[in-house]
Amino acid sequence: MLKGFRDFLMRGNVLDLAVAVVIGTAFTAIVTAFTENIINPLIAAIGADTDVNGLGFAIRPGIDATFIDVGAVITSVINFVILAAVVYFVLIVPFTHAKKRLIKEQVADEEAGVTDIQLLTEIRDLLQDRTPRA
Repeated sequence: MLKGFRDFLMRGNVLDLAVAVVIGTAFTAIVTAFTENIINPLIAAIGADTDVNGLGFAIRPGIDATFIDVGAVITSVINFVILAAVVYFVLIVPFTHAKKRLIKEQVADEEAGVTDIQLLTEIRDLLQDRTPRA
């Protein structure tokens, strides 16, 4: 029963689900706070217009709805890169290392034990030795 559970956990689908949950909840708030409070002010400081609230430009001056916010796109890219890096180094790398080690242990266990063919060959040989030949 525990072997089946272990095999279930080692499937890639479980890891994909864990990655999605982590990306969707835990790190989003931290990264969003970082980018909104640190990165956005730095990007806004690059903008030349003091009336604009970020790095971007207005298609029609004076109409806020026509403002194209390039800074928000840059911030989203930074959010994605930070989240992807954290997930990769916190989840993927340790999981891959553990999976390789587990596979090596399983192969060693299989090599140490007698295979079915070897066992059947031994039984055949023993039966042939016991059977009188005419």
